[in-house]
Amino acid sequence: MAAASVFSRSIKRLLPSRTATLSLSMKNSVWTSDNIVKSPYKEVDIPNRILTEHIWENLERWPDKVAIVCSLTDRAITYHQLYKYSKTFGAQLRNKFQITDGDIVCVMMNNLPEYAPVTLGTIEAGAILTTVNPTYTPYEVHKQLLLSNPKVLVGVPKTVPILKEALKLAKKQIPIISCDNKSGIPLGTVSFQELIEDNHVNFETLKEVNLNFQDVILLPYSSGTTGLPKGVELTNRNIVANCVQQDDKETRHYDDTTSINQDSVLAVLPFYHIYGLSIVMLHKLTAGCKLVTLPKFQPDNFIAALEKFDISLLCAAPPLVLFLGTYPAVKSKHLKSVKRVTCGAAPLPKPDVEKLLAKGEHMQMLQVYGLTETSPLVSTLTAGSENYTSAGKPIPNTELKIVNSDGQNIGANEVGELFIRGPQVMKGYRDNYEATKNSITEDGWFKSGDLASIDEDGSLKIADRLKELIKVKGYQVPPAELESIIKEHPAVLDAGVVGVPDKHTGEKPKAFVVLKEGYRIESNDIANFVAERVTEYKRLKEIMFLDGLPKNPSGKLLRRVLKEKYC
Repeated sequence: MAAASVFSRSIKRLLPSRTATLSLSMKNSVWTSDNIVKSPYKEVDIPNRILTEHIWENLERWPDKVAIVCSLTDRAITYHQLYKYSKTFGAQLRNKFQITDGDIVCVMMNNLPEYAPVTLGTIEAGAILTTVNPTYTPYEVHKQLLLSNPKVLVGVPKTVPILKEALKLAKKQIPIISCDNKSGIPLGTVSFQELIEDNHVNFETLKEVNLNFQDVILLPYSSGTTGLPKGVELTNRNIVANCVQQDDKETRHYDDTTSINQDSVLAVLPFYHIYGLSIVMLHKLTAGCKLVTLPKFQPDNFIAALEKFDISLLCAAPPLVLFLGTYPAVKSKHLKSVKRVTCGAAPLPKPDVEKLLAKGEHMQMLQVYGLTETSPLVSTLTAGSENYTSAGKPIPNTELKIVNSDGQNIGANEVGELFIRGPQVMKGYRDNYEATKNSITEDGWFKSGDLASIDEDGSLKIADRLKELIKVKGYQVPPAELESIIKEHPAVLDAGVVGVPDKHTGEKPKAFVVLKEGYRIESNDIANFVAERVTEYKRLKEIMFLDGLPKNPSGKLLRRVLKEKYC
């Protein structure tokens, strides 16, 4: 031990000069003369193939290993079963629901094992999957139904009534498939289980699918850099590229699946969100990992799953990291198998990281950065890094640059808007040419809407948001969406919403309301009106009545002025 200690101290004495040499070398290799930062990692080959082909490529290596299991019921699907169920569901979509290439299938359900075959089966059918938050109200769901125009809906008994009410609001009649294994199938829906267990399926229809690597397969909704939700078109190539980018030996967050090893990934981040859908589910299925689903975050169930399933990889958002570090019931024994924790969605305070690592010193804490529009991963910390305020370096085949208000590329440690270029950047916003044009330059740079800086060695640090989205527990809350709802109240003339700091949720929505002449109502009236129409994390926490709202000469609301004056 003494000899080892002396050796360790000797190494540390040598580190400063070596680090300086590496930093200079890295700067020379990642920064170009025109202030573009290239990934320091070797470029990877991206196959031009359909996502499902990419997932099934190594199927023979782990056919009998569990692909996905419910942490509450132990209901499990092996990789061979996942292949069979996905092919069967895809054929049924074409046979019984007349789904054709490019049609939309909408799924509204919690994290359950069925989510995987629904997703992959939709792609097998040549269709596009759009996802809906299972906590949404009928009002919120019907808006997405109008935007995406799906041909089939997939839910669970809990969400079926919401889907039915949303269909009434949207004045649409669309068949609903219900996934359930216990409480029965709601009236007027089709059983998912019966569809995938049908032994007389005509698979010939799958030969009619004409899908290529450039076709759109996912349509998540994001508010982008401005107000209302827009459909983000992600292609086979986008998702396959982002999967391959995560397989690089220096940036990967998992260990290889072998006859004696299979990483277990706790799928608590929702699959309706791109982080949970793409990074947690789709990519980890390409690597043969075991996904352990948690339908809803509840402390006791979450802690039990960590221990019971020997979780080795935990993908998290900042509130979850804070919970793990501060919740008294989370002990070191619950984290004994966890090798890596990744965190995205919002910058992570260093004290929160330190509290978590104090319970599991063996763990690696890896900050990541991405957006729905980038499939989503853009950058990641690598093993051994303790620079927790950084979002790491760009992953392979990815370029970054920081642009100032004059549109000029700026250098190291200067703050400006982050631009991203790479094969994972979306095709565009569905049926929204102007929004796409405003977000992606002619030479392929996506404007992130985030204020950031990049240091000499290419490490990214997110400073703030240019876009006015409110981040509540890591979830996006578009102020324009809340403003639109508030203005539907018969007493309201105008409204503005901004995000204000909150020690529990990061930010919270605060509304400024202008009433019509002659009306007098209480703030609770507005709060309740909005609460009936949105999911919990979007609800207003503060309301202030004003005589008027600050606007520029063209009539655009100046939310910045509201924040400066009243927050």
